[in-house]
Amino acid sequence: MATSRTTKILSVKDQIAEQLRTDIISGAFPPNTKLNETELANRFGLSRGPIRDVILQLTKEGLLISKNNCGASVNSVLDPSMQKLMIKLRREIEVFAIEQINDTLSEQEITELEAILADLQKALDAEDYAEVTKIDISFHRYLINKAGGDELVNIWYPYVMRMRLNYKRISSSSQCVDEHSRILDALKAGDVKLASKAVKANIK
Repeated sequence: MATSRTTKILSVKDQIAEQLRTDIISGAFPPNTKLNETELANRFGLSRGPIRDVILQLTKEGLLISKNNCGASVNSVLDPSMQKLMIKLRREIEVFAIEQINDTLSEQEITELEAILADLQKALDAEDYAEVTKIDISFHRYLINKAGGDELVNIWYPYVMRMRLNYKRISSSSQCVDEHSRILDALKAGDVKLASKAVKANIK
């Protein structure tokens, strides 16, 4: 069944950035892998200029790290103490977002969030874990954008992407979908406290 969500047309740079995110999240480019601009330009049939722009974008997101005279490489996995800090900061941002939303979701927005969860289930059924990760992020991003627009998204997004370098496969598809469904159900009921609790339980 077709969803009501509008299909977003991505620019060439955005398409390349999305593919490289997938490569990193899926493990095709493991942590500390050095990226070669020339090889990437040849792969995507572009000059090195657009590739540099994409690398800069992914560096800002925390997926890549660039050093003078060394080029760019996939960022390293966070050590446990830093991962714990990232989880704490992300939880604070998302609880803030839940409090801002506070029973303001329209029927259309609820329908769109339900469609995201349906896509999440499909990706899990297909065992496409890179896609699972991206859809998971899109669910949370939808709420963050609803609460604070691009300004809040730009604060939140690097934490999420940096944490994803510690990504591990979902052990239970039902658990993954249920955790997100509990967030949405609480929002639909206008229960901010319960929604905040569900968000905290999901971010780990």
